[in-house]
Amino acid sequence: MEDTALDEAAEVFAQVRPRLFGIAYRMLGSVSDAEDLLQEVWLRWQTADRAAVQNPSAYLATATTRLAINATKTAYARHETYTGPWLPEPVDTSADPQLGAERAAALELAVLLLLEKLPPTERAAYVLREAFDYPYNQIAEIVQTSEVTARQYVSRARKHLAAERRTPVAPAEQRRLLDAFIAAAQAGDLSALERLFADDVVSYADGGGVTRQAARVPLHGATTVAKVIKAFAANFWTDMKARPTVINGQYAVRLEQDGGLFGVVAIEASATGINQIMWMVNPHKLTAVA
Repeated sequence: MEDTALDEAAEVFAQVRPRLFGIAYRMLGSVSDAEDLLQEVWLRWQTADRAAVQNPSAYLATATTRLAINATKTAYARHETYTGPWLPEPVDTSADPQLGAERAAALELAVLLLLEKLPPTERAAYVLREAFDYPYNQIAEIVQTSEVTARQYVSRARKHLAAERRTPVAPAEQRRLLDAFIAAAQAGDLSALERLFADDVVSYADGGGVTRQAARVPLHGATTVAKVIKAFAANFWTDMKARPTVINGQYAVRLEQDGGLFGVVAIEASATGINQIMWMVNPHKLTAVA
């Protein structure tokens, strides 16, 4: 009888797990941290009084979100002492991983990076509303506040992102710009690089202190970024293959060397050109795209 009850609990959990992972990943920006959190949710679900739970999906989403809020506070502290720029851990959405997204909202790397600046509860409210379309009364219950405050959380998050992020270009233009950037970078073409960049472009390289080619600080400005990329061109691109991929719902490029994955490059672009370049080259954060 106990085995049957546990099997039923496992079946329920498996059905909602994609959404739970989607919530946890958007909150933490890390596949490994999201998986660890879901393991804790599963352990809690096993020991819960499941007969008293009227809506298992809501119960599990609430448990996941509240644990994620607490975990986010710890993650923020870790990121402050991270070696070099911290970027979200990419996921290969072309392989349809367990993101459980009804919508692609709050999944792009640039958005996840901006969400880092939000208080954890505000981030949770935004994720629940924008990515999963939870009603405000349910968001309020999950994050333990009033419906009025839940609406304020989402509104503030939207305003923050709108103020920090320029309107992104269409997917086809984003792909064209990224392909042109890779070609110019491989050729070390300084003028071509400068033409592709917005004046205030920022280049982030997340090597986690492991990959020596990664700059330990963000690079700012079209001239500076172009010069650094040109300076590294001759050595960096030797035996390096660039292959198209899709990560976090957007076109990106895989960097492969010696038959293995070296890193992933993604960009954020607007009408002014490429605003951000994100180099994910920390080997410990590439398992979900390898």
